[in-house]
Amino acid sequence: MKTFIIRFIHITAIFLGLVSLAFSQTPPAPGEPKRFPQITLEQLPPDARPLGEEIIKISSVGLGGPYNVMLRSPVFADRMKRLLDYLRFNTSLPTRLNEFAIIIQGKVWRSQVEWYAHYPLAIKAGLPQQVADDLKAGIRPRDMKPDEAVVYDVSMEMINNHQISDALFQKAKAILGEQQLVDLVAVSGTYVTVAMLLALGQEMPPAGKPLPFP
Repeated sequence: MKTFIIRFIHITAIFLGLVSLAFSQTPPAPGEPKRFPQITLEQLPPDARPLGEEIIKISSVGLGGPYNVMLRSPVFADRMKRLLDYLRFNTSLPTRLNEFAIIIQGKVWRSQVEWYAHYPLAIKAGLPQQVADDLKAGIRPRDMKPDEAVVYDVSMEMINNHQISDALFQKAKAILGEQQLVDLVAVSGTYVTVAMLLALGQEMPPAGKPLPFP
């Protein structure tokens, strides 16, 4: 009986690992062209070029990553950039918590670009590396500060249950306040959209960089 249980646990662990691997955002097959060829400033409609120039000034990947997909719909790209400008640079959430919320979605979506871009930003903003590494390993991060734990719990309850309990709402409101709590949900949902856009275009980190989720 003991041997059977051990084998069952081992097989279950392998199965869960394969399921997790299957859900990683995967690159194009070798030799396969990109779904959305890399767009250039010159290819944008004239009225969208100022937006492209703005993106190049603030983006670490230029017009690559999600922008390469978003710019296929220039009006949407313009509105989305304005939203991202608020959620990245003017949000009420401290940057440490904001970037933590983003990499939580990056982990859940196993988004190669999202994790590649925002993991170092989260560490730079003061999120303990152990917290980020535990998140990537699929365990509840250890030694979180109270506000980090609230960000994690709200994010995970929303992901898993599509709502949060009254008790967690009251706790989150007491620690974050109303505006930060709303901004937390806003940045989380927005980066689900970003992860989906990246998956749609099979966008990957720069050539030669290892995939965060191989």
